[in-house]
Amino acid sequence: MKNYLKYIALVIIGTTVSCKDEVQKPKVIYDASNKASVVTKTDSTQIEVADLPIQMDGTNYLIHPVGDLRVYERGSKARYGSSSVNDVSFTISNLGEYEITGYLQNLKFQKVDSDSIRPLSDKPVLILTATYLKTVADKTQNKVMVYTLTDSDTNKDGKIDTGDIKTLYLSNISGENFTKVSPDLQELVDWSLIESKNRIYFRTIEDTNQNGQFDKNDVLHYNYIDLASKKWEVKTYKPI
Repeated sequence: MKNYLKYIALVIIGTTVSCKDEVQKPKVIYDASNKASVVTKTDSTQIEVADLPIQMDGTNYLIHPVGDLRVYERGSKARYGSSSVNDVSFTISNLGEYEITGYLQNLKFQKVDSDSIRPLSDKPVLILTATYLKTVADKTQNKVMVYTLTDSDTNKDGKIDTGDIKTLYLSNISGENFTKVSPDLQELVDWSLIESKNRIYFRTIEDTNQNGQFDKNDVLHYNYIDLASKKWEVKTYKPI
């Protein structure tokens, strides 16, 4: 009984240490240049698939979500859920009200009267959300998409995933003018649309002590963009 309790205690301690190490894993690894590394290689074992196209209300573009999944043998854990074919779901995205979510490798855009399909990005990214700002389009005729994504291997583990810094991008509804609006090496905290002002507000946090973590000792930055303007200019403001 004593040995059993000792074993349980060791398991608990090991689990606690493991969780602690996972929490403390840095999002940024700095080198002499302080630049995030760019991933160019793709995993040859992954299979690229696309969901059926989505058309946002009031637009004339189809959006094709594209992502990678692995085919698992029956009984193994699937990355995107469980289905009837080798325990894999072939659905890679979810659609909310004017928002696409998932772990997407790209989005591809197609005008409804064309057979041509163009990618949003020509570089490796991991898209977490893509939101169409319908209310802004109704008032200003500027049809804007907002993306939260990771675009570089900031923790230098050889892949782009949720362990890297999250950033904010904008594009037109056509997928063109795909523009990063949050600063390099600053983690996106959140963003919000203020409809009355046609502005998107967002916060980022800067790792000012360069310990690889984003915490209470770092500095928050407050920004907004006027979406009624044709030019997306990031402006800072100081609420505190």
